[in-house]
Amino acid sequence: MTPAEYIQLKAFCRQDGALLALLWTASFVCYVVGLTQPSMGVVALLLALATPFFVSYRLGKFRDECLDGVLSFKRGWAYVIFTFFYASLLFGIVQLVYFTYLDHGLFVSQLTQLFASPENEQMMKSMGMSDSLNEALRMIAEMRPVDLVLNIMFSNLFIGVVTGLLIAAITKREKVERQKG
Repeated sequence: MTPAEYIQLKAFCRQDGALLALLWTASFVCYVVGLTQPSMGVVALLLALATPFFVSYRLGKFRDECLDGVLSFKRGWAYVIFTFFYASLLFGIVQLVYFTYLDHGLFVSQLTQLFASPENEQMMKSMGMSDSLNEALRMIAEMRPVDLVLNIMFSNLFIGVVTGLLIAAITKREKVERQKG
């Protein structure tokens, strides 16, 4: 990849990362609302599950419109990783603002209430996970907003690296040479 191609790749990744961050923000808002209104939780899940399809679509547009339909696996994987990186940064800022100024402990209290419901508590006990769940909830409650956001950010990056392998494999296209004759 030439320096100009690398600059072009990063420019498209920044744009698509911003769009992906908007998708994640919408999912996060629906998730937070879904803590009190369960139907919004389904919307949040659907928006989150749309991530690989959205990134595949955007990578396909980049391939077809900017690369004349040719995309190597490595360039596709780099595109996905950079897109997830930029999206994670922007989404991290959104989450940091939320957890620092707007949440006031709602997130952790709703998670605690969710897992304290009789059916969930019984399920966790039957799986032998009640102690570890209580410990995890305690640790989350003690985290500073920046620590929580960094954990989520690195999780998003890891997901991007892993799903990027599949997305790049699906969207790659090699140059087809036509035979004369």
